[in-house]
Amino acid sequence: MVSTCLLLLSLRYTPIRHTSTLAKVIKNRLNLELDSIRQAGTWKSERIISTSQSSHIKIENSKNDLLNFCANNYLGLANNSEIIHAAKKALDDYGAGLSSVRFICGTQTIHKQLEQRIAKFHQREDAILYISCFDANAGIFETLLKEQDYIISDELNHASIIDGIRLCKAKRLRYKHKDMSDLELKLKESYNENHDNIIRLIATDGVFSMDGTIAPLSDIKYLADKYNGLIFVDECHATGFFGRTGRGTEEYFNMIGTIDIINSTLGKALGGAAGGYTTGSKVLIDLLRQRSRPYLFSNTLPPPIVASAIKAIDLIENNPNLPERVHENAKYFRNEMQKLGFKILGDNHPICPVMLGDARLASQFADEMLKRGIYVIGFSYPVVPKDRARIRVQVSAAHSKDDLQRCIDAFAEVGRQFKVIK
Repeated sequence: MVSTCLLLLSLRYTPIRHTSTLAKVIKNRLNLELDSIRQAGTWKSERIISTSQSSHIKIENSKNDLLNFCANNYLGLANNSEIIHAAKKALDDYGAGLSSVRFICGTQTIHKQLEQRIAKFHQREDAILYISCFDANAGIFETLLKEQDYIISDELNHASIIDGIRLCKAKRLRYKHKDMSDLELKLKESYNENHDNIIRLIATDGVFSMDGTIAPLSDIKYLADKYNGLIFVDECHATGFFGRTGRGTEEYFNMIGTIDIINSTLGKALGGAAGGYTTGSKVLIDLLRQRSRPYLFSNTLPPPIVASAIKAIDLIENNPNLPERVHENAKYFRNEMQKLGFKILGDNHPICPVMLGDARLASQFADEMLKRGIYVIGFSYPVVPKDRARIRVQVSAAHSKDDLQRCIDAFAEVGRQFKVIK
């Protein structure tokens, strides 16, 4: 009996020694990986902002104002006084949060109001809210697509689209970025006239966030119709400010109402806080409410954020000059930078990637810009492909012409310092 007890005690303590060894192995492995990131010059430091998000900000350990050119605050609404007031009122009226998922006890009147506003804004039948657009992208493909279906994705789609596709059982095909000939080849590969119940879903960003390029939606729509396909578009970098009235890439191509599924965010132009959504047909939204795992198993979006988004839509609809201001600022910045000799990627969009190539150079360049009062960030692998490092400048409606010129002048000075331009 005593020997049996001793044996049990020894077995009980063995996993503790094993766990200690395993933790040491994991720690060593992680330290090696972290060291490799530092040596490659791709370490991503997080600067800490000590003010509200705006075109003019302060960061910790700095008394000077900085011009902010790296936020998704396209309309400058992140610290808008009307939005702040709406959020405070919702906090008083509805509380901080629901402490629940929606189908249990987590839906309030303002959640339904926002979903109706989103659907109307995009001219769709219905919409469903998520805690983020990453969750919206994680919830759509697995719910909609079955093993016999096809998902055909642009190779440069956002990471959240890629991760969402990985969750579904559909056959996966990938086409070259914006290459309609390659997309048609993939559609032909998936096409079979004898299987009417098969879904062929083309998935693309409306605007690609790293390059500022715009998906050729009219050409994609032509091919989708030709091969009985559906279209999914992620509009995170378009909703609220792109197109004549901010209806996004659809409006940019005069195609409002023609795309089958739109996912987007509340965390960029629509107030800058958090939250995402899917909008489309009522039958699709009904299915997502019943089966979409991120919706069913995540807490409800907090009421102050919901109220912020409602007010942001009000402001966009009542101030049609806001999207135009972003467009004018982006055009001015792009033209002046190209005159200096910088290579700027992208189409006519406020995402303006200044290409540098080398990851270490991009990091050093951003540090020098900060010394001159310009807050920008170097983007390098794995956020962008290797040898495609850049400074991604993001222009806002809140930037004045003087702000833009200060940024351009700083780029010119640092660009000559590093011999990027003459």
